[in-house]
Amino acid sequence: MNFASIGLPAAILKGVRAAGLTEATALQSKAIPVVLAGNDLLGSAQAGSGKTAAYGLPILSRLLDSSSRLRAIVLVPTREMAQYVETRMRDFARFTDIRIGVVFTGAPLAAQERSLREQGVDLLVSTPGRLLELHARGVLNFADVEILVLDEADRMVSLGLAPDLRKLLKLLPETRQTVMFSVNMPPELNRLAKEALIEPVRVDLGLPTSKPTTGITQAVYPVPGALKSDLLDEMLSRAEVRSTVVVSRSRTATEKLAKLLQRRGYAVAALDDHPSQGERDQALEDLKRGRVQILVASNTSARSLDMSGIAHVVNYDVPLTPEDYVHRLGRAGRPDAVGDAFTLMSPEEQKEVEAVERFLGRAIPRVLLPDFDYDMTPGEPRHGAFFEENGGRAPGGARGGVSLAATQIAALPRSSGSDAARGTATPARGPAFPATREAARSNGARPAKRPPVRSAAPRPSRPAARVASAGARRAAPARARGHRR
Repeated sequence: MNFASIGLPAAILKGVRAAGLTEATALQSKAIPVVLAGNDLLGSAQAGSGKTAAYGLPILSRLLDSSSRLRAIVLVPTREMAQYVETRMRDFARFTDIRIGVVFTGAPLAAQERSLREQGVDLLVSTPGRLLELHARGVLNFADVEILVLDEADRMVSLGLAPDLRKLLKLLPETRQTVMFSVNMPPELNRLAKEALIEPVRVDLGLPTSKPTTGITQAVYPVPGALKSDLLDEMLSRAEVRSTVVVSRSRTATEKLAKLLQRRGYAVAALDDHPSQGERDQALEDLKRGRVQILVASNTSARSLDMSGIAHVVNYDVPLTPEDYVHRLGRAGRPDAVGDAFTLMSPEEQKEVEAVERFLGRAIPRVLLPDFDYDMTPGEPRHGAFFEENGGRAPGGARGGVSLAATQIAALPRSSGSDAARGTATPARGPAFPATREAARSNGARPAKRPPVRSAAPRPSRPAARVASAGARRAAPARARGHRR
């Protein structure tokens, strides 16, 4: 649908064309008329579907009769997203006199306070905590607020911001219009939506099923956080690297990881927190056509990627929500889906993995890469599943490898804090970044013939251990596989 046919004013349409937009997305076609009419809206849509324009264009249209007072607020979960939304709003409003501001936690409060007192705004983009701080200091008056937007509301709830949102709802006028966008609706967000919205119009783009198909090979690799990059490099070096997406938690980590992989000789593309739609499409096209081997994406940009057709997904950091984990599998609902999703888990990320397992309803196999020096501290590995890459079958004809590990992990004794979910796996022979599901299946396994034993020899210094590691393991494989560092 053309934007002109939706009923937007000429000044806003001019800004839309200058921003490079021509045709409205499915979400924009459905949402813009609803917001223009003044109705509350509850939208289910992923990042990358045009959400910012879907609520931004009708809000700007209603603010054209600017009256030098705060009339619209957009709440977002992070400073990076706040900066992105503010930039897009300025692009759309460039041919108007609408004043747009942005404030967020993590920046100097005094500078933001001074800017708001001196200039004033019609539309303010903010994180919840900073908005409450500025209101408490008397900088902001909510009496004239007409429109409130909760963008990525599910992420705000997952970050523990629900109490701040409830405080703001009580401070804002009850007559306001409220627009909420979310990828999914966890129970806490459902309760919040009932408090914030009045007879909302629902816009649902038919998001994929929340459960992955059985054709996806999944594994968790427990590893100290400082060794994640070394483990990732080792995993990549043991297989043909193609069609691989690596997701890290922040923009800074994404940039560092991309540079590291480039120095290791891989063809790498990177996406920061808020790439344009053209950048997303180009990055995925280059990856699927083999022009790049690895696409490194931040947690935010990964939410807007279509993961279908991607062979390998590596969670460099454990996803913040179980829904993000399932989305990265990228093949939900496809019966012929194949591929793998591996997650590097540091000890600090054990709770997130437990949440994913509860959501999936099953344990995810823990795997320690053979011949990799984890430099584990004593006491970390306690329980685990043992299996070897020997191409055989487990007793009774059962398939070995990852499937056997999953069965054994599920049978492990679990206390209030599950050992398996805490990542306390004993070194195991497992899939070293299998290229396909068939490749993983071909690595059938049987239980290890002997339990691991702790060596009585004194532990060498770290440099000496790394130099001697490979040779020592070749010379005495039984001892090396049973030894835990």
